[in-house]
Amino acid sequence: MIRVLVVDDQPLVRQAVRDILVDGGIEVVGEAANGREAVSAVRESMPDIVVMDIRMPELDGIAATAQIMSAAQSTATRVLILTTFEEDDYVVAALRAGASGFIGKGAEPDDIVSAVRVVHRGEALLSSAATRSLIERSVLPQHPRADAWHTEPLRQLTEREREVLLLVAGGASNQDIANRLVISPHTAKTHVNRIMSKLNARDRAQLVIHAYESGIIVPSRGADQPG
Repeated sequence: MIRVLVVDDQPLVRQAVRDILVDGGIEVVGEAANGREAVSAVRESMPDIVVMDIRMPELDGIAATAQIMSAAQSTATRVLILTTFEEDDYVVAALRAGASGFIGKGAEPDDIVSAVRVVHRGEALLSSAATRSLIERSVLPQHPRADAWHTEPLRQLTEREREVLLLVAGGASNQDIANRLVISPHTAKTHVNRIMSKLNARDRAQLVIHAYESGIIVPSRGADQPG
């Protein structure tokens, strides 16, 4: 069973998320009211997933995520951010800190349960057009696109792995990649795992951030705001 820690400074939100997850067959192993409590709780309970708010007193969700991800003993723990689409800068900062994705607080209960399961499988919650648009608007490339593939560690990738990385950056699932490249989903997953290893990326969310920051994907600054 998936073990989850719920972190939010509002007791009613914590209770609502707890009830939603328990009803969805997910075990809630604890709660925390701020980032500092969350870091301590992760050390004690070692949850599979931390459902993390961003704006909290004492230590915010971004700083807490960074501490959780940097702790050697918590390598199996993943963070799912609870937020709203309007908080673009916060979301990208959280992804850079090591979060595996985000979901809005107004999401349907089934969507929240599904989000936890997706992140637990090691996938990034980055498939929606709104999420990709958010990252495109918020992450600036550090290198010209023409030079990006020749920089470390991208130059380690094979031609097929470069194809797969571009598809991942576009929000493609393993099945999408398999369909596009006419390979099996298992082979697609193997390529993604090899890319993550070569780029020292924790999950697909980190691959997306790496793709935009390296310049192999150029942000579209004119994208519409998500609703």
